[in-house]
Amino acid sequence: MTVLAHRVLATGPLVSRIVAALFGGYGLAALFSVAVLALPISKPQAVLTGMLASFAIYAGAVIWVFAVRSAWKAWAGLLIVAAPLALASWSVS
Repeated sequence: MTVLAHRVLATGPLVSRIVAALFGGYGLAALFSVAVLALPISKPQAVLTGMLASFAIYAGAVIWVFAVRSAWKAWAGLLIVAAPLALASWSVS
């Protein structure tokens, strides 16, 4: 095994987690901020709630991605949470 191949195999899961943290966390935060419009509250209050909560959602997603044992579980967890949020976001539009 060459040095380059070993380096790619060693850093692949880390790069996958970084991508999951950046883009998966952003996706969850964006989905949540839109899905909160489906709640039975006024639109301005829902927008404010979605914006404020999206910061906590993003931070929680980043922590989650680096806390689980494998990159596969990180991606699976993000997708499991994103599915109901996508359905709620779709119902708003």
